[in-house]
Amino acid sequence: MKRVLFVLMLMLLLGQEKLRAQASVGYYPWSNLLTVSTNAKKAIWLDTRLQTNSLFSSLSVDLLPMINLKRGEVAQWYIGGGLRLNPLYRIADADADLITIDGYSVNIGVRISPLPMNRRIMLALELNPYVKDKFDSGVLKTHFGIVYAFGKKKKTDTATEQPVNP
Repeated sequence: MKRVLFVLMLMLLLGQEKLRAQASVGYYPWSNLLTVSTNAKKAIWLDTRLQTNSLFSSLSVDLLPMINLKRGEVAQWYIGGGLRLNPLYRIADADADLITIDGYSVNIGVRISPLPMNRRIMLALELNPYVKDKFDSGVLKTHFGIVYAFGKKKKTDTATEQPVNP
């Protein structure tokens, strides 16, 4: 348990600078997931997910380091995996660990930017095998949602509307 807390703290500390640089938020309406990601254009990035349809005591948070397989202007393919944590489970069970690990997952997905005039709006499609912490059960999930990537606007030359290299 101490190792898990150490790894989580290390990930949060190292990810702080990336969060300031660029982030994205998304919502998967059929899965009821709210997601916040670091700069997904980097080779390695972090995605965190929060369930929005659960009881307070069963609130789960997913921490998912991702690796980009292929990035283009329209599509971005990625793979990753991570932990599902339940920081509030002690409300329901006083004997539980301080932070309960609910399970593990693998994510294989694509983010597609279908609008040429705004590539920051993306559709996200994922395949997400998930197993419980004791590996006694699992489920194959799929996610479909919308993502918006924040970032700096590119400077453009007003006469030609072409990007200007600073």
